[in-house]
Amino acid sequence: MSLTVVRQASSVARAASRSCAFSTSAIARKDLVQELYLKELKAYKPAPAAKDAHLGAVKAYSLPPVPKPPTLPADLAAELSAYDAVEPVSAAAKDPVTSTEHVSTGADTFLAFLEADEPQEEKHH
Repeated sequence: MSLTVVRQASSVARAASRSCAFSTSAIARKDLVQELYLKELKAYKPAPAAKDAHLGAVKAYSLPPVPKPPTLPADLAAELSAYDAVEPVSAAAKDPVTSTEHVSTGADTFLAFLEADEPQEEKHH
């Protein structure tokens, strides 16, 4: 027997003598399980992936269409002068207020409305 085997056997014997009797079998089982695990791990060969496995999950990429540049009108100066000649029309001038009440806006008008007394309803006896 070699010297290293004797040392390993004596260290196992010392560990067994220090603990209960079932610990030596646990050490032997641990080594057996570890050896089986390592053997199976080394023997494992993963199955090669199929070449076309990605076809259902990945869409083909295509570039978006190139945008067309805007075209200028043939007579740009005439169109600009026609645009400048048009009078701007405000929204209030288009749709005059048709109700009889005068609607005014502003903070002072709103505060006056809030400070005004509410009309009291007449109580019928």
